[in-house]
Amino acid sequence: MQEQKGQRGQLEELRAWLRLTLEPGIGSVTAKNLLMQFGFPQTIFETKFSQLMPVVGEKIAYQLREPCSEEINTQIDKTLEWLNQDNHHILTLADTLYPKALLDTYDPPLLLYVDGNLSAFQKPAIAVVGTRHPTLNGAQNARAFGKYLASQGWCIVSGLAKGIDASAHEGALLANVDCPTIAVMGTGINRLYPAENKAIALGIRHRGALISEFPLDTPANAFRFPMRNRIVAGLSRGVLVVEAARKSGSLITAKMAGDLGKEIFAIPGSIHSPLSRGCHALIRQGAKLVETAQDILEELGYAVTANAPEPDKPSVDPEIPEKFKPVLEAMGFEAISIEELTEYLSLSIEELSLLLTEMQLQSIVVKQVDGKYQRVFHNGEN
Repeated sequence: MQEQKGQRGQLEELRAWLRLTLEPGIGSVTAKNLLMQFGFPQTIFETKFSQLMPVVGEKIAYQLREPCSEEINTQIDKTLEWLNQDNHHILTLADTLYPKALLDTYDPPLLLYVDGNLSAFQKPAIAVVGTRHPTLNGAQNARAFGKYLASQGWCIVSGLAKGIDASAHEGALLANVDCPTIAVMGTGINRLYPAENKAIALGIRHRGALISEFPLDTPANAFRFPMRNRIVAGLSRGVLVVEAARKSGSLITAKMAGDLGKEIFAIPGSIHSPLSRGCHALIRQGAKLVETAQDILEELGYAVTANAPEPDKPSVDPEIPEKFKPVLEAMGFEAISIEELTEYLSLSIEELSLLLTEMQLQSIVVKQVDGKYQRVFHNGEN
């Protein structure tokens, strides 16, 4: 009987936490002020109007003294049904399992919805972020850095967006270790966005963790992504920016991490690439330039148990036909247009087009959406 009473008490406490996050007009700042003044959410809803009003004003004070609305009760019931499924968790600020790294941030979420393994929060974490429209090299770098860092015992934190985020998560999953990655979602935990990352999300929920601070069914809206980014920054001991334009959400994440005193890392790129300019700006501002994932661990003072492969030395050297080698030498490591290639080679555009088509068919180069060509590195490591 005592155990049943304890379970009922825990359930009522959780319902109060959920109600506090669902009440309209009560944002994170107001909710935290209430918690500081009155303690747990249950106490807030039992506090007299006269005590509430000086803290939140007349309108919200009346609202808090009213019985919970039918709409909010329905949402709470749905949330508790979600919670009853395997590997579903809700962590409140008062929970001993709440990530300690977030408690040190200026605005920790009141609660976190977690789909996956809570052990992921016990690992040291590195955030890997960047553009949603990376170059081939950028995506390969994110995947390779994610794989190596996960294999060294780190948890890769990112935002499950397409592009660099997805590649970093994917690389971490390829490391084939426990709890390799955490995806911080900008939607409700039951709303996958973008849909194209479904396979990656399923891998994360089985071997890592999907997390969100937003109520179930919360849709994807632009203003929520900076909120998500502060959690990415807060969970991590450092942030690696792989590719980013000058105006990029990734730079916001890096700034948030920097304001928290965390290390910022950036991979340099071509001075001609718009997606290198954000990284170069960070480096000018003091971010650490990195060429391999090993550089990150050494900078943070962690032991390296296996060297990271050099970025310009593929571990698998495919047998490239001789006729393709001059094209690859002219191409270098960056994307290049066919017109630019003709300036380096004694070939007509027609002859070069035939060669590039053959090279595409043999997966030696790829043609990007902007029409430029880029060589493929088959090692997939950095």
